[in-house]
Amino acid sequence: MGEDRAAGPPGVEGTSDPRSRYRTLPDPARIADVVERHDPLPAPDPTMGRDPDQDFLLRNAG
Repeated sequence: MGEDRAAGPPGVEGTSDPRSRYRTLPDPARIADVVERHDPLPAPDPTMGRDPDQDFLLRNAG
């Protein structure tokens, strides 16, 4: 609550002009910091271990 909302980013203190925030660009982000590298999990089995053909045969065989 006691924060001064007119304060700009570091290096631009004490200005009340909101446009002063955008006078300089931030440091560019490195690709290594942006892209997360890990092996994805294997895709889940859509039949959940069942054989749909066998299930169809058992249901409709009688």
